[in-house]
Amino acid sequence: MNTKNKFLYFASKRILDIFGGLIGTLLSFPIILVAIIFIKIESSGPAIFMQRRVGYKGKIFTIFKLRGMYIDSKYKFPELYDYSNKKSLNFYFHDKNDPRVTKVGKYIRKTSIDELPNFINVLLGSMSLVGPRPEIKEVLMLYGKDKEKYLSVKPGITCNSKADLRDTLTKEETLKLDLDYIDQMNFILDLKLLFRTAKNVFSRKNVIT
Repeated sequence: MNTKNKFLYFASKRILDIFGGLIGTLLSFPIILVAIIFIKIESSGPAIFMQRRVGYKGKIFTIFKLRGMYIDSKYKFPELYDYSNKKSLNFYFHDKNDPRVTKVGKYIRKTSIDELPNFINVLLGSMSLVGPRPEIKEVLMLYGKDKEKYLSVKPGITCNSKADLRDTLTKEETLKLDLDYIDQMNFILDLKLLFRTAKNVFSRKNVIT
């Protein structure tokens, strides 16, 4: 992609992000409010989950999600947050029988409702509608030589891995698909990925709960 085409692509991508982020925020707001009520009824703690993630060019930002886990999970299950014993990316990020996930959490994860607040990140410019999912620092350390390439684009709500196979992939398989996106990214591909994601979210396909 030459310089002119790259400029046009990223300019059109940002316009799509602004309009898509605004529409997504407005449409999802009532759903988020209802979800917050059920989250608060089931378990104590804030309903909005905020976590530090690594974004474009290594910049740290706060991602917004709906909380799907018990607030004290990190203290009760510290081993599930420890990636120091991982020697490769050949592992699954989500566990079907994860003891940290609440009953409401299982539902909002299955329907992807937990990620609706990501639209706020898109409007703020820390995320895009389409791009590799923003990684946590501890897992990113396992990316090796691919880390720099992964951080060369703005993270997104959906990408190659998220659009279709979602939770059925190991982190290694997820990384490969998302690096392929970086090599091939263009406006038409972004639109296709958004359509495929919407289709699979409504069908609740390939989600581990």
